[in-house]
Amino acid sequence: MKISVFGLGYVGCVSAACLAARGHQVVGVDVNPVKIDLINRGQAPVVEERIGELTAEVVRSGALRATTDVDEAVTASAVSLICVGTPSAPNGSLATTYLERVAEQIGTALTHKRERHTVVFRSTMLPGTCLNLLVPILEKASGKTAGVDFGVAVNPEFLREGTSVRDFFEPPKTVIGELDPVSGETVAALYAGLPGEVFRVPIPVAEMTKYADNSFHALKIGFANEIGAISHALGLDSHSVMDIFLADRKLNVSPAYLRPGFAFGGSCLPKDLRGLVYAARRADVSVPILEHILPSNDEHLRRAFDLVAATGKRKIGLFGLSFKPGTDDLRESPLVELAERLLGKGYDLRIYDANVTLSRLMGANREYIESRLPHLGDLLSSSVDEVLAHAEVCVAGSKDPDVLAALNQAGDRVIIDLVRIPGAGARRAEPGYVGLGW
Repeated sequence: MKISVFGLGYVGCVSAACLAARGHQVVGVDVNPVKIDLINRGQAPVVEERIGELTAEVVRSGALRATTDVDEAVTASAVSLICVGTPSAPNGSLATTYLERVAEQIGTALTHKRERHTVVFRSTMLPGTCLNLLVPILEKASGKTAGVDFGVAVNPEFLREGTSVRDFFEPPKTVIGELDPVSGETVAALYAGLPGEVFRVPIPVAEMTKYADNSFHALKIGFANEIGAISHALGLDSHSVMDIFLADRKLNVSPAYLRPGFAFGGSCLPKDLRGLVYAARRADVSVPILEHILPSNDEHLRRAFDLVAATGKRKIGLFGLSFKPGTDDLRESPLVELAERLLGKGYDLRIYDANVTLSRLMGANREYIESRLPHLGDLLSSSVDEVLAHAEVCVAGSKDPDVLAALNQAGDRVIIDLVRIPGAGARRAEPGYVGLGW
């Protein structure tokens, strides 16, 4: 394919050279004439493993060249990859000046072009930037309609400085946010044959994936460093601690606990977090990430309460009460906390949980619920249909088959889904259905 790459920093330079090495004809575009001259002489404008040799090779073969002429580059290509910078503004917002400028330049160049052209944004940008800001600029400058007269896609990069070339050829995944299927097919063809799963998704989803990745990477580093600081203060070898942590591929380094849902609870997580934060304070070690996990969890619980309050209705059916499906453990269950808040605000509440029977609760479990919901016997029903009949608002805190069957008969009642019940994706378009985080 014939490709133009706008912005020849780390991402653009590596993308251009690697695409050229895969057999595509690539022209790089940048406002900096020094970068243009370097590439045309076969030299990479960045220092990076393998990029120097690769750039020299593809320039020598004629597969890569560079120019400052936007019109010429767009005319000579079928696809334009936008790799310009999106730095932070002083207030933390995204600076889109370079993206807007390039979008306008490419749009203007498209006015003279008859063949279909696909504009692909690889720059990191917040969800909504492409559709709400950049597509209108492209359409206004070109006088054409996106998805009809030209293609648009978002193709975030997952390249690490220092190993960018290796990461390009061995990607963990390829994400393509497509405005239309033809645009998606065009981008997919650029990477055909490379390893890793390919995700073709709506454009805002593709924009969000890079932020999810980088935020989690930052969280992991911060978490490891705080564990290291506490371990050091307690005279422990933090690397020995983390070697054991990392050996667990079932729960610790895995997809476990990484699906959005309701708040966590139970007899372990809250208690152990409090204990570790207390130990850190005693050792005069500041651990802001660990200290804010429980407040973050409480905020998520508050979101659920606010969704109920926003309905303006007073009769609530809560389906689920234990902290984990298949158990009757109510200790620090977020559903118990939600029930307590609803009762405290005067809501008329009925509860169904197939695993919770008041007469069978014993020991610490019974003591806990008697201190939090002393009138549970008046609220708890053994009949899912009875709770459904009472409810104006159904709060789904369980995916038990009997609960799902009842919710399918909810009619025009409001359903507030805390657990992502089956078919939630389709239900999102239905009036009355509200997902907690989806």
